Amino acid sequence: MTHTDIPKPEHPRPQLVRDTWLNLNGTWGFEIDAGDSGLERGLRTRELSRDILVPFAPESAISGVEHVDFMEAVWYRKAVTIPPEWAGLKTLLHFGAVDHDATVWVNGVEVARHRGGFTPFTADLSDVAEPGAEAVIVVRARDSRHDMQARGKQATWYNNTHCQYTRTTGIWQTVWLEAVPDIHIKRLRITPNLADASLTVEVPVSRNRKGHTVAATLSSGEGTVSESKTSADLDLAPSVRLSIPEDRLRPWSPEDPFLYDLRVSIKDPSGRIVDEVKSYAAIRSVALDGKVVRINGKAVFQRLVLDQGYWPESLMTSPDDAALVKDIELSMQAGFNGARLHQKVFEERFLYHADRLGYLVWSEFGDWGVSGGGTIGHNQQPTASFVAQWLEVLQRDYNHPSIIGWCPLNETHQHLHDRITVLDDVTQAMFLATKLADPTRPVIDASGYSHRVRDTDIYDSHSYEQDPDKFRLEQEGLAEGKPFLNRAHDGEDYSVPYNGQPFFVSEFGGIWWNEAEARQAAEAAGTDVESSWGYGQRVASEEEFYARFEGLCSVLLDNPDMFGYCYTQLTDVFQEKNGIFNFDRGGKFDLDRIRAVQQRQAAVERE
Repeated sequence: MTHTDIPKPEHPRPQLVRDTWLNLNGTWGFEIDAGDSGLERGLRTRELSRDILVPFAPESAISGVEHVDFMEAVWYRKAVTIPPEWAGLKTLLHFGAVDHDATVWVNGVEVARHRGGFTPFTADLSDVAEPGAEAVIVVRARDSRHDMQARGKQATWYNNTHCQYTRTTGIWQTVWLEAVPDIHIKRLRITPNLADASLTVEVPVSRNRKGHTVAATLSSGEGTVSESKTSADLDLAPSVRLSIPEDRLRPWSPEDPFLYDLRVSIKDPSGRIVDEVKSYAAIRSVALDGKVVRINGKAVFQRLVLDQGYWPESLMTSPDDAALVKDIELSMQAGFNGARLHQKVFEERFLYHADRLGYLVWSEFGDWGVSGGGTIGHNQQPTASFVAQWLEVLQRDYNHPSIIGWCPLNETHQHLHDRITVLDDVTQAMFLATKLADPTRPVIDASGYSHRVRDTDIYDSHSYEQDPDKFRLEQEGLAEGKPFLNRAHDGEDYSVPYNGQPFFVSEFGGIWWNEAEARQAAEAAGTDVESSWGYGQRVASEEEFYARFEGLCSVLLDNPDMFGYCYTQLTDVFQEKNGIFNFDRGGKFDLDRIRAVQQRQAAVERE
């Protein structure tokens, strides 16, 4: 089904596709509920005062609202006709992401509640709206700055300052309807097993009906690769194994991001297809060998860039699908082979494009901004809801081969002392939840600062030292098992001791350069006219940028105990002028020179 008259018409879930779906992006009724009194004032049952373009947040220009002040709550309303050809099927209403606490009513009946601004949720409309009938969808999203919640880089004070940005409230990813049969595939869980050249596909089903089977077919442009089927009436989540013949085995890698087509179906006793979904899969492995991270048995130095996924006109939502592709392509043109997706759970279509382009990804939860009331830096007070929301991320994104590591938390700051804290509990819970949900990928308990899990798979630090010589001295202790660690200003430890894990500097660089502002400063003869910032002393010229960039990258490329790095950052973001590209994705530097610095062989790759 094509949708050419609405924004972001592409299927939002490329790894579980049915033909029976309807994109609900476009114009919705909208109203700001400044005091969160809308339920008492009847907003649930009346027309709303203005319109908004979904799926763009009301703070964004592209939404048509562009209200950047605080909104305790917002309301949405849309009437849709459920396609009559869906008769006999169940209608599901899907939300890609709503920030932060959402309640959904359809035809006056509450059908869903969900907490968390980064993860999807679904409502079953079977008992409230029939195919061929109208469904009036009403959504209230609460997003108080005073609550303890995971909000990533969204500022809890009015202005954009330092590394916090304009907020996102309400619907910011695709809304869509899907029709499924009563007995249907709930999701797929695809696990690659490179050692024995197979894929295991788990298929949770809505009902285990006697005599039904689950069948899976793996194929490529050359035809069928493997087929398998199993009974669907014994196990809650039937599982099939797809063996790949040696002559059809193509491991996924940055050099060859090969994807197999995958089709999974449920069949009744007569062999009739009851439900069928289209997907894709890849086979690749991630393994840890001392301080080395291997992909398909090979040491691949991870030349990552920090990607925050913001756009000037649309904030956390990409303006269109092409913008997601462009960011990956720009990164690769600059010589990076992957990204740390920072303080935000990206739209799933970004991961789809990373899968097909061979782009390595570290997936991260947006845990920052935990404390309310506009307090800066209090990101060490996670709540139990973090664990629930992170499990939703793991469930959504498990199948993407581009993801080669998980990062539940970022830069939590808390002194070590002799009492177990909430931070200790939640860090341990998120680490264990990740390992239980996915034993196939490495996990870092927290990126930078407060490492609280002694057996974390990966250890790291953040350093924005701008002098390459000092940076080299700072990092050389890793060879003796004494890496540079983030500590409190008073020198006290944040973290449990390093224990020989694979190590990387997962934030460095952040070199401050904005040519226009530098020129203005020179013309002002010392007057402070700058409205931007970066890390350390701003370089005086573009040439000085290249020298500093090469010096900092070389320290890590030449370190045989370093498995990768993550440079801050891909683009400028609002007041941060430390990107490889401008905020509008315009060029700042000679990409050939930046690429040449990164593309030489790293020490860990000289095996």
